Amino acid sequence: MARKAITGNGAVALALKQAEPDVVAAYPITPQTEIAQNYAQYVADGVVKTEYIAAESEHSAMSAAIGAAAAGARTCTATSSQGFALMWEMLFIAASLRLPITMPVVTRALSGPINIHCDHSDSMGGRDAGWIQLYGEDIQEGYDNAIQAFRVGEHMDVRLPVMTMIDGFIISGAISSVDTLEDGQVKDFVGEYVPGHSLLNLEQRVTMGAFDSLGGWYFEHKVVQNQAMDRALSVIELVGKEYGELTGREYGHFKTYAIEDAEVVLVAIGSAAGNVRTVVERLREDGRKVGMLKVRTFRPFPYDQIREALSGAKVIGVMDRSDSFGAQGGPLFTEIRSAMFDAETRPQIYNFIYGLGGRDIFPDDIEGAVETLERAAAGEQVASTRHYLNVREG
Repeated sequence: MARKAITGNGAVALALKQAEPDVVAAYPITPQTEIAQNYAQYVADGVVKTEYIAAESEHSAMSAAIGAAAAGARTCTATSSQGFALMWEMLFIAASLRLPITMPVVTRALSGPINIHCDHSDSMGGRDAGWIQLYGEDIQEGYDNAIQAFRVGEHMDVRLPVMTMIDGFIISGAISSVDTLEDGQVKDFVGEYVPGHSLLNLEQRVTMGAFDSLGGWYFEHKVVQNQAMDRALSVIELVGKEYGELTGREYGHFKTYAIEDAEVVLVAIGSAAGNVRTVVERLREDGRKVGMLKVRTFRPFPYDQIREALSGAKVIGVMDRSDSFGAQGGPLFTEIRSAMFDAETRPQIYNFIYGLGGRDIFPDDIEGAVETLERAAAGEQVASTRHYLNVREG
């Protein structure tokens, strides 16, 4: 192993280079561009044998990735924001054809108004496209998740595409020390790619993208696709455990901090989890019973495990970096509330929307959320389920 000072995008590109996929098809978009650029440089320098496709759009990049994966190639792409949205049609096709494409997503706000900074409206907007979704808090997790994604998606019990998220600029453009593996270790960990089916295998001919209407098997295909997503829960844990044996950094679906006796628990996803943990540590020093849970696996969502982990809380505050217009709250909030619906004792659950379009979130904002939750835990009536942190008035 080696410790490097590297950007988030650089670490993800390095992880892809070490896995050395057969095909990378990509189009540059802020703040993802460096991933595609770095990988193109690896190809130009001859350090990988990957076929690099410089597509004319993100829709074309995903289309090329689908074609390559259908032909039996280990395939990757990367994107952000409007590029992710332009792939929308093809995201569903990649998942429905059960093609284990891996795609780092550098999260960024969706327009309009035009905004190039971080929130989760892009990746959360694609949460029901049939892709496995893994979120990273920092550069180390971005690197580690990018490597594990190959094993997860390509597992024969899964065969689904995987996207791994890091927050735009906050993580993608920051520089941090990262513990990296040797190229050979990554190659051994991900293993040789074994296609489930290949259009180029003339001994086992298959049809992909067939017309599946008017009495066809579309409904059944959707059912087995969801069953594969269910099976991915155990595969994600298995791969995370094996990665821990290799690196000392074991991964599950989420991580908890100080929730054993916590009456108030904050749930976060992405880079803000570090901010929340810092605040929780400070409040713990003051004797306040506060804890946190950081979500890593958003699709498939680990309902049962999260319900058990949060079962002791009186009040839960869920922090979302995207909003769901017309819904009861943001995407993470609705999943947490659904998970807790079957709990023996249902805690009160409140939503805190923060950081849209890259708006800063400060320790005082998080502490203010905790104070709201503590008032609810004490029996005070809290006016609204959804709250906005650090939003301008008027």
